[in-house]
Amino acid sequence: MNKDAKKTVHFVMDDNQKALEVFGPNQSHLNYLSEHLSITIKTRGNELTIEGSADAIKMAERCLQHLKERVEKGSGVSKADLVDSLRAYGANLSGDPAQALHGHVIISSRKKAITPRTFAQKRYIEAIAHHDIVFGIGPAGTGKTYLAMAVGMAKLLRGEVERVVLTRPAVEAGEKLGFLPGDLAEKVNPYLRPLYDAMHDMVDMEKCQRLMATGQIEVAPLAFMRGRTLNDSYVILDEAQNCTREQMKMFLTRLGMNSQAVVTGDVTQIDLPRETKSGLIEAIRLLSDVKGISMHYFDDGDVVRHALVAEIIRAYERKDVLPKSGK
Repeated sequence: MNKDAKKTVHFVMDDNQKALEVFGPNQSHLNYLSEHLSITIKTRGNELTIEGSADAIKMAERCLQHLKERVEKGSGVSKADLVDSLRAYGANLSGDPAQALHGHVIISSRKKAITPRTFAQKRYIEAIAHHDIVFGIGPAGTGKTYLAMAVGMAKLLRGEVERVVLTRPAVEAGEKLGFLPGDLAEKVNPYLRPLYDAMHDMVDMEKCQRLMATGQIEVAPLAFMRGRTLNDSYVILDEAQNCTREQMKMFLTRLGMNSQAVVTGDVTQIDLPRETKSGLIEAIRLLSDVKGISMHYFDDGDVVRHALVAEIIRAYERKDVLPKSGK
């Protein structure tokens, strides 16, 4: 029998609401499968008719079944889940992609267990486990900083490092905050708020305050790192695309004995003045081949925020995003 011969199968969801989740917003998951696998998918209520080659249909069924099982367990599904299913089954990986990912728990809190949600995130965690300096580069919503923080908190609570240092450059994203009242610490606090929010998602407030009071967790603007040597530390530099060349060199040379650094950034969201070169871009160019340093790249398929975030990223990346007339 010719395996490329066309065949037709039916895939049925038992619940209309769950079917909507599996099919995706405006049937975006089905559209992605159709385009990626060169198949035709027709919907009638909660029933699908899939037409294509035998291999492509088998792949589509496995991916849809994976999404269906996630929905039935109460887990949300996103395009990233679909993309990872395709990658897993396309690589002939055995077993359930969800099990391969979610069996890898980074840290558990009273709220939830934090695990990688995509294979790119899993590889990122593995890179952090095996390298002293890791760069996580990619668009917003891919979990670059969040996962790096989860690893750092887990290391701190297990006693593998003496402190976790979280830092980012205080560069304004098109806004001027200098008029705000208060001392320097109060002025830079808005820049550091996202780091606090992620940290509180992993460690309860009371414990977090104790760790900060003892200096085991430190959150500070990048300028405060100058002149220091960070021993027995796990250090995260967030929003690294907004570092100058000098700041990036200064940060990377702070690393002391038994320490590790994770640098995260998005080279498409640089807020530096136009004439100032990004230290992240230069570091990627200079350090990509240095042994002991890992460069890990994410793309829009790894976005784990709202499904529209990936579409927004793609829209901004298109060169023809504005009409040629300029209207």
